[in-house]
Amino acid sequence: MDRATGSTGPPPSDSPVAPFGVYVHVPFCRARCDYCAFATYTDRDHLMGSYVAACVTEITREGSAGSLRPATSVYFGGGTPSRLPSDLLIEILDTVPRTPDAEVTVECNPEDVDPDRLADYRRGGVTRISLGVQSTVPHVLDELGRRHGTAESHEAMAAIAEAGFTTWSADLIMGASGETAGDWEHSIESVVGSDRPPPHVSAYSLTAEPGTPLAADPDRHPDDDVQADRYETADRILGEAGYRWEEISNWARPGHECRHNHLYWDQDDFRGIGSGAHSHRRGRRWWNVRTPDRYVALIEAERSPMAAADVLDPDQRRFEALTLALRTPRGVPDWALPADPELEALVDRRDGRAVLTVRGRLMANAVCSRLRVRSALE
Repeated sequence: MDRATGSTGPPPSDSPVAPFGVYVHVPFCRARCDYCAFATYTDRDHLMGSYVAACVTEITREGSAGSLRPATSVYFGGGTPSRLPSDLLIEILDTVPRTPDAEVTVECNPEDVDPDRLADYRRGGVTRISLGVQSTVPHVLDELGRRHGTAESHEAMAAIAEAGFTTWSADLIMGASGETAGDWEHSIESVVGSDRPPPHVSAYSLTAEPGTPLAADPDRHPDDDVQADRYETADRILGEAGYRWEEISNWARPGHECRHNHLYWDQDDFRGIGSGAHSHRRGRRWWNVRTPDRYVALIEAERSPMAAADVLDPDQRRFEALTLALRTPRGVPDWALPADPELEALVDRRDGRAVLTVRGRLMANAVCSRLRVRSALE
């Protein structure tokens, strides 16, 4: 099989291979965006070599212990995975056991995208790129603390398509202060209306996470009503352009759904590698220590990098399954939401399922609070 090709979308339900994912966290960034609260660092580039070696060691250990089965998807997130030299990223990927048709995604910043890097990724087995565009309006990019320009985003989108990636995604962020309705429409339309548009688009609402420069400046906090308007605009434009709602913040053209994301939405198992990475196996969740320094030190000392863990009981798992399903077009069984006039504008009920309307997606947390969980005895 050509390592540079891979299937798109979630595996069919009758697939003989159970979905299993590997997430690799890359904590390095050139600069930290004003809204970012992830486990990322701008002053740790000197650790890149030892960090990659530690990730390879963690993967090898897990494989030897029988804890890694072949992955149906691999996702390099961050941080900025494209901050790593491509040969180091591929060194990690080469260690991950995976199925022949595994989806392999790498998050990239526009300023890091060039033909040589993309060619390296293709040869190394990467099948999908997630491009952090965020906006195509210069003053909005400045407001978000992004370091790339509009031209770099368009050049990166063209380069990804020209490199032969048949499926890839562009990420956008809505709700920055100073962003007008026209700015937001321009960002979406310039992405999906480009000569080589992405087959998948993610559009996230800006959030003032504690401890970030954005959170420290109340005048810059996003407005809920404005974000609701932005969301409705995104859903309309993307729908008209042939994208289907995949999850509250994700839209894809048919056949280009992100397989790895479905692991999370379907409660499937996945293994996190690297500092701050989270894992899940049959209701047990655990996560690694947050800083790359400590992660590397623990791996080199032949100790576990795990920081903590928790276990969901059966009722908690059933409730979580409903809340995750409600975020997607498959919705939840009709019995899971009580008959209530207040809910009828928020869900469509058909074929025994309750699916969020566009307005319902805007109030998903409130709808989730009304979910009813059936116990195993019912």
